[in-house]
Amino acid sequence: MRFLLDDAQRDFARSLDAMLTAAGTPAAVRSWAAGDFGPGRRLWARLAEAGVFALAVPGEHGGVGPLPVELAVAFTELGRHAVPGPVVETVAAGVLLAGAGGAAAKEWLPRLASGAASATLRMDGYGPYALDADAADAVFTVTDGTLRLAPGPGVLRPSSDPARRLLCPEPGGESLASGPGVVRAAARAADWAAFATAAQALGTGEALLRATVDHVERRSQFGAVIGSFQAVKHRLSDVLTGLEFSRPLLYGAALALAEQAPDAGARVAAAKVAAGEAGYAAARAALQLHGAVGYTEELDLSLWLRKARPLRDAWGTPSACRALVLSGLGA
Repeated sequence: MRFLLDDAQRDFARSLDAMLTAAGTPAAVRSWAAGDFGPGRRLWARLAEAGVFALAVPGEHGGVGPLPVELAVAFTELGRHAVPGPVVETVAAGVLLAGAGGAAAKEWLPRLASGAASATLRMDGYGPYALDADAADAVFTVTDGTLRLAPGPGVLRPSSDPARRLLCPEPGGESLASGPGVVRAAARAADWAAFATAAQALGTGEALLRATVDHVERRSQFGAVIGSFQAVKHRLSDVLTGLEFSRPLLYGAALALAEQAPDAGARVAAAKVAAGEAGYAAARAALQLHGAVGYTEELDLSLWLRKARPLRDAWGTPSACRALVLSGLGA
C-alpha cells in the first residue's frame, strides 16, 4: 500500500502553511500563553474558513467529514506552526457529540464546524485537566458514562508549555447524554484526539528539525561549520528517520479511522507513540545542537521545544499507547 497524498491534499497543506506563515503565529502563541486570546482567536477564524474544524464533523451537521487523512494533513501543519488553543479537543468534542447525538449535537456541531465556537474536553482515563478551558466556548466532560457541559473552566494549573493552559473543570454541570452510546462515542473521540495529537507531534518535530538544520549550517566551531561534523549529521539523521517512520503509521491510522476498522484504536496508538517519541527526540536534539541559545525565551525555538514533551504524553502516554498496540495485536 502506498501512503501518498493526492494533489488536492498537498495543495491543502501548502495553503495552510502559507496562511500560517503569513499570520505570524509565534506572536499569537506568546499572547496566548500570557492570557491574551485575541490573536489566537483571529488565527482560529482563519483556520475555520479553510475548513479545518469541519473535517471531523459529519455533513448533516454542517461539516465535511469524517476525513481523517485531510485532518492529518491539517494538524501536521498546525504542529509545524505551533498553533495554540484546544484545536485537538474541538475536533474530539465534535466526534463525541456526533456519536452521542441528541439536542447537544444539533446545537454545537454546526458551530464547531464553522469555527463559531471552540470546545475543550476532559474524559475519564485522560487526566483531570481540560486544555484551555478558560478560552473555550464549551467545556465537555465524560464521567461514568455521562456527557456533561461543565459549569465553568476551573482552576488554572502550571504547565511545562505556557501556551498549553491546563484547568480542572468545575464538577457537575448540565447532563447532555448518558449510557453505552456515550461510552462508545467517548472511546472513538479519544482515538481521534490521539490521532490529531500524533499529527501535531509530527509537525512539531519537523519544525524543530528544520530549525536545527538551519542553525548547524550557520554555526561554526573549531574553524568549521558544525553541520559538517559526523556526530551532528548522525544525530539529525536519526531524528529524520524517526519522523519519516512515523508518517506512514499516521496515514495508516487515518485509513483505519476512515474505514472504522476494528483495530483502528491500536493503529492510532502506534502512530501516536511513534510520532510522539520522534517529536520529543527532535526537541532533545534541537536543544543540544543549539547550545545555550536554545534555552532562551526570546528565541522562537522555545515555543516548539516546550510542546514536544506535552504532545508526546497528551491523549495517551507512550506506555499506554504501547499497551494498546499489544492488546490490539492480541499479545
